[in-house]
Amino acid sequence: MIRTRFAPSPNGSLHLGHAWSAIVAHDLARAAGGEFLLRIEDIDSARSRSGLIEEMVLDLAWLGLFPDGEVVRQSGRTARYDEAAARLKALGLLYPCRCSRAEIAAAAARPGPDGPVYPGTCRGRDVDPSGAAWRLDMARAVAIVQSQTGAGRLTWEDALAGPQMAAPEIFGDVVLLRRDAPASYHLAATVDDAAQEITLVTRGFDLFAATHVHRLLQALLGLPVPRWHHHALLVDSDGRKLAKNRGSPALGERRLAGEDGAALAAALRAGRLPTGISFGPGVG
Repeated sequence: MIRTRFAPSPNGSLHLGHAWSAIVAHDLARAAGGEFLLRIEDIDSARSRSGLIEEMVLDLAWLGLFPDGEVVRQSGRTARYDEAAARLKALGLLYPCRCSRAEIAAAAARPGPDGPVYPGTCRGRDVDPSGAAWRLDMARAVAIVQSQTGAGRLTWEDALAGPQMAAPEIFGDVVLLRRDAPASYHLAATVDDAAQEITLVTRGFDLFAATHVHRLLQALLGLPVPRWHHHALLVDSDGRKLAKNRGSPALGERRLAGEDGAALAAALRAGRLPTGISFGPGVG
């Protein structure tokens, strides 16, 4: 059975980009007779606003999207992230880091998918773990997986792009435990997708590269491997993805103004986008 999820962060109202992402996840599940879940990624307590969760549920219903089961909140699942981190620490794969972003940018030798690649400054050093971020020793992690599987690179499959070879080393030593939150997106999303038995991970094409890291974490933690579906994003007239911090129109405002949500969802499905909005780069 196919099981998908829509996983917004409650740090701002949903907009058309979220509507499209939710529609993709919903429709793929329903077309296969599967389940569509809603997960709220609210572990960033400094930015999350609990009052937005009810608004998000109302927005989805307005679009004609009704999740199966209870709404899951990441803030109630931190013990799972702690357990996963403890297993990685036991393998000698995590180390504390106190470097600032400015220090990393100044010392980084190359760019990566998430910005400057961390140069490994704190790796092997005696660093006070109190209040530090914890990074994955990428080279060691890849070596452990290769020794355990007796194979070369890990593989993963995207429904649109086809079979992929995992190349997590392009990220360098990524942060898995943040200073300001219980876990990073990489760790939390990977652990939760497995716990919720998600079989098809749908998300925007901007997160395509992140799957390389997630595939590695699945191998290290012995988690099941889903398929992925990275859809094209909605972008504005400047080619930038729609974003809360750039004032993209909120779905709630449209809903309260009396707009027909079902009609809007049908238009998005048909590719009839509002003036100034288009589909950005993607596989399909």
